Amino acid sequence: MSIQVPFGNQFADQRFTGHGNEWRDSQLNPQDAQVATQWVEAKIDKRSMLTNRERVEDVRDIMWQLEKDGEIIVHRVNDGHKPVMTKTLYGWDKKIPTDRLWHHKSCGQCGNIPGYPTSLLWLMNELGTTYLDETDQTSCTAWNYHGSGIGNVVSLAAVFLRNFHQAFVASQAEGLDSAYYYPLVHCGTSFGNYKEMRQFLLHSAELREQVKKILAKIGRLVDGKILIPEEIVHYSEWLHVMRHEISERQTIDASNIRAVIHPACHVYKMVPEDVIYDDEVLEGNRVAVSTGLVQALGANVIDYSTWYDCCGFGFRHIISEREFTRSFAIDRKIKVAVEEARADVMVGHDTGCITTLDKNQWIGKAVDKHYEMPILADCQLAAVLCGAHPYKIAQLHWHASAFEPLLEKLGIDWREAKFEFEAYLADVEAGHHETLYDPRRAITSGPGFEVRV
Repeated sequence: MSIQVPFGNQFADQRFTGHGNEWRDSQLNPQDAQVATQWVEAKIDKRSMLTNRERVEDVRDIMWQLEKDGEIIVHRVNDGHKPVMTKTLYGWDKKIPTDRLWHHKSCGQCGNIPGYPTSLLWLMNELGTTYLDETDQTSCTAWNYHGSGIGNVVSLAAVFLRNFHQAFVASQAEGLDSAYYYPLVHCGTSFGNYKEMRQFLLHSAELREQVKKILAKIGRLVDGKILIPEEIVHYSEWLHVMRHEISERQTIDASNIRAVIHPACHVYKMVPEDVIYDDEVLEGNRVAVSTGLVQALGANVIDYSTWYDCCGFGFRHIISEREFTRSFAIDRKIKVAVEEARADVMVGHDTGCITTLDKNQWIGKAVDKHYEMPILADCQLAAVLCGAHPYKIAQLHWHASAFEPLLEKLGIDWREAKFEFEAYLADVEAGHHETLYDPRRAITSGPGFEVRV
């Protein structure tokens, strides 16, 4: 382990950025480094880092009061959404809608890991889930905010409310009442950002007024009021509550697979009180999403000492100190999972994490660090185990790390699958293709959409 600490007084008049030559290696030997990090094993595994907080509130209490006072309108998870009740970090109830879902897509998934969203849509098709996957949405813009610091809370909050308003009214284009669909957020960054923005909005009358003026100009108010969602739901939470239904459709045996889980910082460390913890998953001591699904699919979830660590992405330092990101991903995550857990696959639930852990493995070879491991999103692994085509649906060929050994261990002939996929591409090139979703339904506010009876 290497701990970075400031040294001397020569930088006393400078602003520390966390990067650059004002930081140096602490030169701790392995024994001292272990002592320095024993608090991780002693405290974090018991959730005390998240639960020992001086002041914790359920902002939904404020939300209900503001609605009662006539200041906001709440988009509720209703019976039509077939909600499943779960428990969060403090044992609070959280409703997870399982049907009539509005997909809030991820810019990083669609651009870098297309098999991520297609695997999720494929699973929903298999389960008969009703959903709307439309184009009338925007990026959450949190990447800009966290990565560069250029964004601001007003713009973030406005984008949040704009997108969730679209989820509320999108059904009108199909001749249905408002609130028919409920938003399901694909990206962990968006998930954490939106929860944070909801907190800020509920606490600040000034912010609500600033955002209200913006939304009024673009027609995104409901009866002159801003619309706040009752719950902010991540796709991994949907997978968690549907894990047993998914496992019933499993066709591939995963009992000989060793899997490690990488929980994403933006999923469970930002607004941690809103994240699902389940007594059936690791005795309720860690976030339940992904782990619960992988266990339900019969794979062996293996513990490892750096499970709590960030993937290395971190937004700011992937721009300013990319080598830190690369070394952290390899040394603190991949190396440990390979040597300590002897894992066959690492499973995650966030766009940036999957990208970082997958696409930075190659650089280790430059310094004789040959650690290779397939990095999959939970929905990708679930889809493959339920019979989805590894190339056509899960699109594993977009990944930089080798996935073929995992398929071989699962008894899947990847060479045959690749041959089938190449034949499919020839059909697509010839003008013959198929879709997971009726593309006409994707356009709800522009030309091309037709209401079908």
